Amino acid sequence: MLRGVIDPELGSDVVDLGMIRAAEVAVDGAVTVTVALTTAGCPLRAQLQRDIKTRVQSCPGVTSVSIIWSEMTAEERSTAMGKARFNAQQRAPQTAIPATTRVIGIASGKGGVGKSSVTVNLAVALAQRGLRIGVLDADIWGFSVPRMLGVSGRLAAVAGEKKMIPVQRSVPGRGGPDGHLEVVSMGLLTEDETDALMWRGLMLNRAVQHFLEDVTWGRLDYLLIDLPPGTGDVQMGLARMLPRTELIIVTTPALAAQKVAARAATMARKSHLRVAGVIENMSAFVAPDGTSYALFGRGGGQALADDVGVALLASLPLDASVAELGDRGHPVALGDGPMADAFARLAEVVVNEAVPPVDNAGCTARLLDAIEAALPR
Repeated sequence: MLRGVIDPELGSDVVDLGMIRAAEVAVDGAVTVTVALTTAGCPLRAQLQRDIKTRVQSCPGVTSVSIIWSEMTAEERSTAMGKARFNAQQRAPQTAIPATTRVIGIASGKGGVGKSSVTVNLAVALAQRGLRIGVLDADIWGFSVPRMLGVSGRLAAVAGEKKMIPVQRSVPGRGGPDGHLEVVSMGLLTEDETDALMWRGLMLNRAVQHFLEDVTWGRLDYLLIDLPPGTGDVQMGLARMLPRTELIIVTTPALAAQKVAARAATMARKSHLRVAGVIENMSAFVAPDGTSYALFGRGGGQALADDVGVALLASLPLDASVAELGDRGHPVALGDGPMADAFARLAEVVVNEAVPPVDNAGCTARLLDAIEAALPR
């Protein structure tokens, strides 16, 4: 299980790098893992802690997970760096997604819960914070991201290479620097957005694989993947091709939707993917006089979050402007008003709590060359 925990800076798993000193399992299911960090002050410690606990807690019979931290010696750091370099030379990267990019799959158990609109507006809200965001529309049959983001045209090719260039869009910042979006979708490869793609499992997986391997993604802080509803071929293929993906599950307050969405969480756990949180969409309609109407019921999002054991990241109200502006290619998060503020708060929760961006400042890669130079030959 711990081989599924990847050091995002060195690009290898923590077992292969020699970071796992011990793993003890008590008779009551309590697990204690001893981890040697490359440097005690590494800002990736919190991420490694989350990933280790998530992986180990998915094992049957585990009741709790605790971590004992230690630090590598200079010689051990040099060995770990050498191993990482060797691994990088021996195998080409499986995808073109940078190792420091946080990958979030936006999933749902069923269609019609607003998963794509959440993906698009969350991407915009993150970009408004000055971040570089990729959006991969993996809903191959039901692509809608290009229209919602107001991007069009065709994916260009890199001259002389079999590589695609994402469509670019700048996003004005909210009181700070502008953000950047890179968008890839089957809708940017078809002649007409009404064309029907009658593809099955192998072709679907191959399309997603091309988007992960054959696209010149730039330096990204986050890659948001708009997944098709359910637990089918694309989800299973993504878990195999990009196992560091973390899922945010979108549901509505209805009990039926919550029960179906729970299957997406089950699929994630069986595929050893981390569920980062739940978003309840269309939670209530607020009339102009301030009266709230729970048109789709109450409590489904919190019930799902409690069932899965994760946080409810946001309860987004039902607002006609989301669909109206999405149809016009102007996501509601770009404007002002209650919905724009709601997505801004959701982006803040994602960045500060659910899936913080990787901060490499002061981490191992900047120090190891100096450490190696100081070691006796």
